[in-house]
Amino acid sequence: MPNNHFKSEELYSVINGIASSAIARRLQKHFREASLEITIEQWSILYHLWQEDCLSQQDLCKRTYRDKPSMTRLIDNLEKQKFVKRIASKEDRRINLVCLTQAAKDLQNLTVDLANQTMDEALIGLNKSEIETAKKVLYQVYENLKKQ
Repeated sequence: MPNNHFKSEELYSVINGIASSAIARRLQKHFREASLEITIEQWSILYHLWQEDCLSQQDLCKRTYRDKPSMTRLIDNLEKQKFVKRIASKEDRRINLVCLTQAAKDLQNLTVDLANQTMDEALIGLNKSEIETAKKVLYQVYENLKKQ
């Protein structure tokens, strides 16, 4: 007997991203309203670089769950916008590190504030316990599938 009490297609839609898509659309709207010319995908790369600057492309792929061709395209576009630069690794010249420029560093506070505002809007009407339960469930779904 299945572990859910929903029609499977409804559960799949929720887990597959209707909430995630709605949050991404709202955050993109906030970026446009703030006259920011970055996409949610580009922002996710910048976010990880704000956590730890000068990461390899492979590290960024792992942290953002993207494939190498997608990452290359995102980094190319961020480089054209002068938000990142590629620097050869001193330890391994075959590896390029992706590093933030000052322009990207200047975006951090504003974009993180907009992301926090978006999450506040998304979580209206939910208490801490409900949020923690949702995080736990979605993390378990991720862990279940990561193993396979």
